[in-house]
Amino acid sequence: MSFLIWYFTLINLVAFSIIGVDKKFAVEQKWRISERLLLLASVIGGTIGSGLAMLFFRHKTSKMSFLWKFFLIVFLQVFVVYFYVIKSK
Repeated sequence: MSFLIWYFTLINLVAFSIIGVDKKFAVEQKWRISERLLLLASVIGGTIGSGLAMLFFRHKTSKMSFLWKFFLIVFLQVFVVYFYVIKSK
């Protein structure tokens, strides 16, 4: 169980950081981090970090195509956790 705690802590910190870096690059009009990578960080467990970073940095919050994908990932993760954790009891 401690592996999962470390994994989710690390991936959420990474997800938070890459959205912050992408926001910095956007403001400076530099090379950007792809949306695919930002969403991948959410898919592999960084949803909380990504969501908090989007609010904290005010980044990607008005881009509807990104938000649809992000919230689809959130919905699917909640669905999987519900059936894996709650229904397995």
